[in-house]
Amino acid sequence: MANPFRELFFGGQPATALVEALQPRRTFADVILPPATRRALDNALIQIRKHDLIFGEWGLGERHETGLGLAFNFAGPPGTGKTICAEAVAHALGRRLLLVRYAELESQWAGTTAKNVAAVFRAAAEQEAVLFFDEADAIASRRFASPDQGYQREANAVVNVLLRELEAFPGVVIFATNLAANFDPAFERRIRTHILFEMPGADERARIWEAQIHARRTPLAQDVDFDALGRRWEVSGGDIKNAVLKAAQLAIAEPGPDDEKRIHQRHFETAMEDVVSARRVMEQSLFGEAAADPLTALAGAGARTDVAALEDGVSDLAARVTTVEDEVAGLGGLARLPDAVRRLDAAGDEARRQVDGLLADLQAARDEGRSALAAAEAEWRRRGRPALIVAVAALLLAGAALVAAVVR
Repeated sequence: MANPFRELFFGGQPATALVEALQPRRTFADVILPPATRRALDNALIQIRKHDLIFGEWGLGERHETGLGLAFNFAGPPGTGKTICAEAVAHALGRRLLLVRYAELESQWAGTTAKNVAAVFRAAAEQEAVLFFDEADAIASRRFASPDQGYQREANAVVNVLLRELEAFPGVVIFATNLAANFDPAFERRIRTHILFEMPGADERARIWEAQIHARRTPLAQDVDFDALGRRWEVSGGDIKNAVLKAAQLAIAEPGPDDEKRIHQRHFETAMEDVVSARRVMEQSLFGEAAADPLTALAGAGARTDVAALEDGVSDLAARVTTVEDEVAGLGGLARLPDAVRRLDAAGDEARRQVDGLLADLQAARDEGRSALAAAEAEWRRRGRPALIVAVAALLLAGAALVAAVVR
């Protein structure tokens, strides 16, 4: 995690702390993909390997000074093999994989995060490594159109620096995301190839089930049917991996000697049911099953057969909003409204501070009066009437102080 005090006194993070350097071990043989996704990856590898030919011998590098690098966007649902394929690309090229660490990249100091972004690109260029932004929507999200807060301006600056570095970087950059729609539109042009990682089909799922099992050491029962499992559940490779691990835990928990235990078909089926149930829990929303149709959910059960009426209501509401905006514009324009609101807030804060000060003065005067009264009572008991006169005078002085505080 980034250390703010170290950054303050000694500057930003060293480049080695901003990335995790991995020596790729997994290859394309370790991942099973739909044919279209695999063809797109093969084409990406050809682009990388023939890069020097295109921009060197073919002369395109002399006509295009920027955008010479190779940026790829791996987009698709969770568990479809994006991270493994990024490692496989680096392995196929014989390069290290630099995984960007967002916890170290982001800083609380203005301008430091953008500098860290530039630093990771320099590190990748120096090491001739593949730079990998996993969950890239966390840093490449859409910029704010009208930034009026510090964090908004900082987020925009980070995206601007990322775009500039991406344009100038000569190497290979891979972005992976489950939420490509959240990317800033400017990345569409700067990313050379967008590869969609689709959910595997039934044949691919059966092969993924089998690939998760050790061919020689995992004890399987005779009733295991991977083809049936692949046909029954339309899930991702990540879901299948979780189900296999759960099935092994279910099998080992059954009574009997460990050397006689086997993973049966029922274990795989029960495990996958647990995985699917967990996913349904994570997909819960305020509207329950109707969440897929927000208009219908908001309108209630009676509107499920008349969404058009709800849309008319939304249109009417939009017209009313436009009318209000026009009225505000007549009062001086929407552009000046935020300033007026801020001035009103500032005046309110000042009034509250004055009232708080007045209440404090009143409380102090009240406490002083109580102290004087207690002292008078004690003096009366000790000396009698002359002391009372002194005490009354003290009370009068306290009252005068109170009146002065109120007037002030």
